[in-house]
Amino acid sequence: MTFQRARTDEQRTQRRRQILDTAAEMLTEMPVARLSLNELSRRAGLAKANVLRYFESREAVLLDLLDAEVTDWIAELEQAPLPGEGTPKERGDRLADLLAASMARRPVLCDLFSAQGAVLEHNISTEVGIRHKHKARQSFEALTGLVRRHLPDIGADGAAALTETTLLMAMSAWQCSRPSQAMLAAYASDPALSAMRLDFTDVLRRTTAVTASGLLARQ
Repeated sequence: MTFQRARTDEQRTQRRRQILDTAAEMLTEMPVARLSLNELSRRAGLAKANVLRYFESREAVLLDLLDAEVTDWIAELEQAPLPGEGTPKERGDRLADLLAASMARRPVLCDLFSAQGAVLEHNISTEVGIRHKHKARQSFEALTGLVRRHLPDIGADGAAALTETTLLMAMSAWQCSRPSQAMLAAYASDPALSAMRLDFTDVLRRTTAVTASGLLARQ
């Protein structure tokens, strides 16, 4: 394998983009837990040591990818039309539909979210953690602003609480809605058990809608 060092900022940015694009492609085939630095290096056409020139660890790659996925998701949400007329509850329900459906269409984002606290935020330096949290804060503020535009009745604190609840539920529900092969077989064996299988979109939509209704009632 011949490695040519990136010597300009543009070349370094392109090399980082190559690594991130490769990781994103891998996550369409496998969960976060199975993505290894060795395989990422091989698919990117780089030696492992060369990948580590641009990212200090596998987790640092995935945190950057998470930040990029969230940015793309917010950009998509910004294009959605505002709910228009209707009661606050009706507009809250439509917002819940929008958030749940848009996340369900982004399995890579959901998988990264579900691994954030337990996996991605470990094996990184403080510097990487600070950079990630600044980006996460900016994204949270953008999402909160979007919630307020769709549901102004909820107020600033309510919008922040709804955003937080939606994200936390997405992290948990995604993990719980991806059963192992053994559990899939268990669900298939008994209709009573199959009713216990979680549907990610339904759980996230319902939780967001109920939370919105509760927060509106407290205004």
